[in-house]
Amino acid sequence: MSADDGQAAGAATQPNVLFVICDQLRADHLGFAGNPVVQTPNIDALAARGTVFDRAYVNNPVCMPNRSTIMTGRMPSAHGVIFNDRSLPINATTFVGRLRDEGWRTALIGKSHLQHGESKDGVLPLGIPGEWSPFEDGWDTLEHPERYLDGEPPEVTDFYGFDTAEFTVGHGLFYAGHNFRWAVERGADPDVLRNGLNPKMPSAGRSPLWWQIQAMPIPEEASTTNFVTERTIDFIERSDAARDPWMAWCSFPDPHHPMAAPEPWFSRHHPDEIDLPTTFDDPGDDWPVYLTNLRGLEVDNDGARPWVFPFGPSAEVLRAATAATYGMIEAIDHGVGKILATLDRIGATDDTIVIFTSDHGDMGGDHGLLLKGSMHYEGCIRTPLVIVDPARPAQRTSSLAASIDLPSTLLDLCGVEAHYGMQGTTLRPVLDDPTATVRDAILIEEDFPLNQYIDTFPLRMRTVVTDTHRYTRDSDGFETLYDLDADPGELTNLAVHQRDPAARAAAVDALIDEMTRADDITRPESVGTTARAS
Repeated sequence: MSADDGQAAGAATQPNVLFVICDQLRADHLGFAGNPVVQTPNIDALAARGTVFDRAYVNNPVCMPNRSTIMTGRMPSAHGVIFNDRSLPINATTFVGRLRDEGWRTALIGKSHLQHGESKDGVLPLGIPGEWSPFEDGWDTLEHPERYLDGEPPEVTDFYGFDTAEFTVGHGLFYAGHNFRWAVERGADPDVLRNGLNPKMPSAGRSPLWWQIQAMPIPEEASTTNFVTERTIDFIERSDAARDPWMAWCSFPDPHHPMAAPEPWFSRHHPDEIDLPTTFDDPGDDWPVYLTNLRGLEVDNDGARPWVFPFGPSAEVLRAATAATYGMIEAIDHGVGKILATLDRIGATDDTIVIFTSDHGDMGGDHGLLLKGSMHYEGCIRTPLVIVDPARPAQRTSSLAASIDLPSTLLDLCGVEAHYGMQGTTLRPVLDDPTATVRDAILIEEDFPLNQYIDTFPLRMRTVVTDTHRYTRDSDGFETLYDLDADPGELTNLAVHQRDPAARAAAVDALIDEMTRADDITRPESVGTTARAS
């Protein structure tokens, strides 16, 4: 709605919400974060008029668990999505549903990954389920690729509080959501899109270094980033025409691997531009054994073991992957610029709260490691976070913030009552005063249920981040502790060899406190009433 219309419609109490979320975007892979190579002028301009959180962390560094946490305001151990092998219960109350209940139009455009469709073929069965589902068969199949590759795609409505949803399913050159037919209509070869994750299928533009680095042989206008941009703009314009407040979940599936983008984005940067991280040659002293083993995995270019990723890339592979990643980020920035220009054009900028963030980070070559997976270093667990509230000035803060705090913050700013069981805290005090503190520590959970079949990673990891330290303990009993002030590169493990017993004791206490606070006491509904599932 325009600024003039909004006054009559109560825009002061019902602001629009634009929630921009990327996938696997590191906090330092943006211009406003100090990156000297990647060019993100539109996101930088957004940051220049909002609150930049320099110490924002995930509550789980894996896609589905942390996305479900952002939706519900609950820890993975509470909402139940502890790994990419199970769907968020369809009756889970979400902050989006709360906004819808109070009159907002709501839409999800892009990557959802709230249901186990995108990764359903990547896990092993665990035998007889430990509980039965109360929902009808097929409830968790809305993101299954096969529903979009042949015939008419399903119309998705009433999805975790979203009135409508238009999915991108897959990454890189694999398209298997609403974006599939959309891309074909814009000139993409459907066979290419169906087979984009097949390393054995010949595909123009693939790097000889690693098959997941690729210039995509499709028109730029058929890219997933363009799909998310155009469909978000369409939803905003339709909602504005209806004079309704709106909430758009604008979810770019990049820069998650494969590192693939169409031209001109893929070739925006040459690998020679990329400097290796200062910790790239970390010898790994005092590491857990599994990290050493991961760093020894080599690129598998013949597809014999397509599940093997180069967690320990060569310098050549890392430079090529990072250059391609920067191109993907710059394509996202271009899309964000178009969306923000739309807000300006329809006069909605002053009535719209904007959040820009990511579901988790990526090692990006830190410590000689790439991607993610039981690596609780800053590269994986810290994310970009910008909150733009037109009522507040631009500022920067070093106060701790967590993914779990975002739904509480949005409901607070929108004047909507929070739902029972939310475990985060509103960041509104920090938006009012960047020196304020709303939390002393952040709990990060990670579980790997496939450990009983594939012991690549520990079964469980728990981490606590405080103002000064990061402490991690896994189910094998291994501990890591880093002083983030004195050792920002996380090179000296203080938890071993009695290097700092006092710091270790304080960190263990902090972890116990946060795990105790995260214990779930939620019940489905109040006694004697029927609650609405949002």
